[in-house]
Amino acid sequence: QVHFVESGGGAVQPGGSLRLSCAVSGSTISLHTMGWFRQAPGKEREYVASITRNTGGSTHYADSVKGRFTISRDNARNAMYLQMNSLNREDTAVYYCNADVILHRVRTGTADYWGQGTQVTVSS
Repeated sequence: QVHFVESGGGAVQPGGSLRLSCAVSGSTISLHTMGWFRQAPGKEREYVASITRNTGGSTHYADSVKGRFTISRDNARNAMYLQMNSLNREDTAVYYCNADVILHRVRTGTADYWGQGTQVTVSS
């Protein structure tokens, strides 16, 4: 059974940075496209970024985070990361990692595998 553990969330001031990690067990992540979603209070879960199977794979970002966030993966460590810079209050949300063998599912939120989420709070 595939198990995800997100970490790295926390509280940060506007303009600050955080790095989220998603550690995977129970499967080899090189088989999967992976991504990040987030859900703010009272809002629907929204797509953040995705990365294709290989370490250094092709990346894609939501417009709201483009130029500020960087998604990466290390298949040797079975992990994925999200470097978040220039954070603002609108980035406050629970962040989830997901994975699927089909890219479309990762980007549309219909992926087979999801983590439990890590809270990111941007506040002064």
